[in-house]
Amino acid sequence: MQLGKICAAASCKDGRAKGAGKMANANEKRLLRVLDHIHDNPAGDLSLDALSDVAAMSRFHWHRVFRAMTGETLAQAVRRIRMQRASYLLAMTDQPLAAIATSIGMENLTSFNRAFAEAFLMSPTAFRKRGELRPFVRHIPARRDAMHPVTIRTEDPIRLAALPHRGAYHEISRAFQQLSALMASRNLFPSAGRMIAVFHDDPQSVAEADLRSHAGFEIRGPADLSPPLEEVSLPGGRQAVLTYRGPYAGLPAAYDELFGIWLPQSGEEPADTPSFEVYLNTPMDTAPEELITELHLPLK
Repeated sequence: MQLGKICAAASCKDGRAKGAGKMANANEKRLLRVLDHIHDNPAGDLSLDALSDVAAMSRFHWHRVFRAMTGETLAQAVRRIRMQRASYLLAMTDQPLAAIATSIGMENLTSFNRAFAEAFLMSPTAFRKRGELRPFVRHIPARRDAMHPVTIRTEDPIRLAALPHRGAYHEISRAFQQLSALMASRNLFPSAGRMIAVFHDDPQSVAEADLRSHAGFEIRGPADLSPPLEEVSLPGGRQAVLTYRGPYAGLPAAYDELFGIWLPQSGEEPADTPSFEVYLNTPMDTAPEELITELHLPLK
């Protein structure tokens, strides 16, 4: 009789664990669905009521679930994603400020200027002057001398918790935002290391819509990398590492230097593995001119 009670209790505990796992998976799907909706409809109705409908959960419960999983409110997430979209439009296009404000759902230019300044500590006009109005493609630059330091290092293999991204490389922030939310919901940040983006294709030879990349965090030790997360392994070995300091809008020029100036003069040959970027700090707490990014080019 006592054994029967023990077995029943164990079965009940196992059932509860399975039920909790299913609920966590359902909430992750809701989270990704809502983040996708925000990215796809920056000028649309992104109110709590509307996003709760997308999540298929009551507004009261979804607000609490979202905040518990991501560490921010829905309103904060909407504002951050809208301002991130605006930053790319400012740096990568010549659209008028009023048009950019409208495209991300801001009521007027005054509100846009104020919100952008709060997010980036500078006006949209100042941000645009610091950026480069050019697409993310490589070309042979006019300069023939490199402006950024390049070193050759022997690196250890890297294991990433990652999400795939398809399309323009400068839009990989969407995957990083989704990845961060999943990492927080699974409590993976205590075992996480560097933030890394892996680029699998050459923008010169692959159409922008078909470009493949991964947004990832370095992972040390055991971790729940079940779908939709993917495990990506970067091989170790010799790598050319260019250290770039400044806003992300200047990264295309840094790639120009690495591939168009340093590589031809170095006598080195690239390995048949993708290049990747390592972000040593983030715009969340660092001014644009102080951002530090390493561009890693594996070598034979």
